[in-house]
Amino acid sequence: MSTETLIYIIIAGIAALLIALFHYIYKSKQTKLNIVFAFLRFLTVFLILLLLINPKFEKNTIYTEKPRLAIALDNSESILHLKQQANLKSVLNSLEQNSLLNQKFDIDYFSFGNTVKSLDSLSFSKKQTNVASVFNNFNQIYKNKTAPTIIITDGNQTFGTDYEFTANKYNQTIYPIILGDTIIHSDLRLQQLNVNKYVFLKNKFTVEMLVVYSGNATVKSKVQIASGNSVLFSKALEFSKANNSHSVTAIIDTKRVGVQVYNASILPLEIEENKTNNSKQFAIEVIDEKTNIALISAILHPDLGALKKAIENNQQRSVSILKPSEFLNSNEDYQLAILYQPNSSFKSVYERVNSIGINKFVITGTQTQWSFLNQSQSYYNQEITGQLEDYQPSLNSGYNTFNIEEFDFNNYPPLSSEFGKLKFNVPIETILYKTINTSVTEEPLLVTFEDNQRRESILTGEHIWKWRAQSFVNTNSFENFDNFIGKLVQYLGSSKRKSRLVVDYNSFYEGNENIVINAQYFNKNYEFEKDSKINIALVNSESEAQYKLPMIPNNTNYSVSLKDLKPGSYNFSVTVNNNEFKRSGSFTLLEYNVEKQFLNANVAKLQEVATNSSGMSFFYNEVDSLVEQLLEDNKYIAIQKSSKKIVPLIDFKYLLFLIAISLSLEWFLRKYNGLI
Repeated sequence: MSTETLIYIIIAGIAALLIALFHYIYKSKQTKLNIVFAFLRFLTVFLILLLLINPKFEKNTIYTEKPRLAIALDNSESILHLKQQANLKSVLNSLEQNSLLNQKFDIDYFSFGNTVKSLDSLSFSKKQTNVASVFNNFNQIYKNKTAPTIIITDGNQTFGTDYEFTANKYNQTIYPIILGDTIIHSDLRLQQLNVNKYVFLKNKFTVEMLVVYSGNATVKSKVQIASGNSVLFSKALEFSKANNSHSVTAIIDTKRVGVQVYNASILPLEIEENKTNNSKQFAIEVIDEKTNIALISAILHPDLGALKKAIENNQQRSVSILKPSEFLNSNEDYQLAILYQPNSSFKSVYERVNSIGINKFVITGTQTQWSFLNQSQSYYNQEITGQLEDYQPSLNSGYNTFNIEEFDFNNYPPLSSEFGKLKFNVPIETILYKTINTSVTEEPLLVTFEDNQRRESILTGEHIWKWRAQSFVNTNSFENFDNFIGKLVQYLGSSKRKSRLVVDYNSFYEGNENIVINAQYFNKNYEFEKDSKINIALVNSESEAQYKLPMIPNNTNYSVSLKDLKPGSYNFSVTVNNNEFKRSGSFTLLEYNVEKQFLNANVAKLQEVATNSSGMSFFYNEVDSLVEQLLEDNKYIAIQKSSKKIVPLIDFKYLLFLIAISLSLEWFLRKYNGLI
């Protein structure tokens, strides 16, 4: 408490005393109760003044903080496949019922498959295992805390970053409990298969296969690729303990358009226990046309390479980077022209593009000649200031021409362009707004518009290559940025009239992939309708099993997640408001369960993770040894801590109670003695 506050309290006490003496000693008739009345009045006034001064006091709280113990349990299908579910539950039961362990630690239980969540129940139904996500999540949860970690798993990861690398960045001691058989069985497996998703009609495509053998004897087998009952490729292989892997390349012809399903396999040995990992289905989509795009620029810039890579990520598209003169001399049939920072040398380019009637994507920046661009078209006009400005993007969640909901532009670097107001003479739909100093403006950064069946887009900023780099920093992949550019190019590459019902889906899905189908429905003014009733009906082509599900609305589309579908071909139809509008399609779900590819626990990797973290690994029948290790380790002790808080007097609610009691008692005594 400060000296100034103490002086105020003394003054308050003196003032309260003077008021009480004035009322009951100086001005009042002398009675035996005057001293009582004076005391009650003094108490009331002093407490009220004390609350007004509101002095602050230090409050010290002493408490004991136990170390945390994080326990993560593998809830994937591989535990079921290796028949380890009973062992896992036995380990969990032993840990839960150990009173000494619970007394020493505050224990948190988690389960994981491809993601981590608090333990609710164990179903062993997760189709992917991401052990790395355990350490990534725990790094945030137990930051600046002591939290040894027990991970109960077979150590077989099917998704995500290598967990051995992630565990090296985890600042807690790790104690793996290993589930599974450690005996090495003779086994042939198709370890890896690489193939492109798309191929053009009458072209050949390449399939790369890595076949691995586990065992000591010398064995022979045959790798082959089949389509239905027809074997398209076959090659004999020999394996031994020393020569235990082969990389095989096959070249296959395409003969018809559409999704083609193939089966790659290595013929199993007679003594093999796990034959699930001997084969894998894959599919390609055969297409008979390609979108050719002209990327026209008079300057060299990193944006050109970033755009080319992003667009050509979809093999149905080809990008040619051309100078204006090269575009004019080209005889190629282009479906879209991207005009990068146009200047006066683009005059004939604009005339050619307008004459052949293809759509445009205009990108402006610090080297754009706006005086030329303003005169070359009538859709928009830029105020010419000669000043430059940096703009960060802000996604317009209300954009509904195509689905952009899954894209995230947070923390993306700014783009540079000329400062000034851009006025449009046609209706536009804004994808990205300009943000200056964290304030979102009404100025568009990226827009699309349509006029007389022609589509156009304009991006007012250069350095888009930085966005592609930031996408990789955020997600360890260029996919987010490439998909965004791909959807924009897909929209601009077509001149078809916008449908009121648009369905977004893939032609085929891997067996362990989450199947999500999106739909958008628009009213007559092509405004997104969020209150419609949209359903999807699916039929399995082989079994004729039928499914009907509602599609759930959000800000920009309707979506449905299709889980637990059996592999096969499916036809589906999306209907709006009882068949007011209808769209149909089909997709193929490939048969593949990555969780069933393993025969053994990954003992070596789990032991390495434990050693690198200064921990120890244990098998499922050594739980008592682990518990003993944790109980005896002096690193994990409870810590007594004190907490100092500054508490204002007004927080002491009993003072109000004292004031009420004092006033009530004074009134009651005065009333009882006839003084009121």
